[in-house]
Amino acid sequence: MTESPDHISCQELVELVTAYLERALPAVETALFEQHLSFCEGCVWYVEQLRGTIAASGRIADDDIAAEDRDRLLTAFRGWSTP
Repeated sequence: MTESPDHISCQELVELVTAYLERALPAVETALFEQHLSFCEGCVWYVEQLRGTIAASGRIADDDIAAEDRDRLLTAFRGWSTP
């Protein structure tokens, strides 16, 4: 989980942010995550940007994207893999 039992680093927050936003973190990790946000403005900004991106992408309909742009995006992401 973390290098220290009583705090997490910015890098650890970035690694946990998806689970946090999906409310999938255990209570202890959620508390550490929120504790970090209470003193790190950079991470607060990062989490807010992700929330905004998620909200905006949820409002995009198929008709909102030109077919050529959709195909270009699909081609770009097809080669991605997760570690």
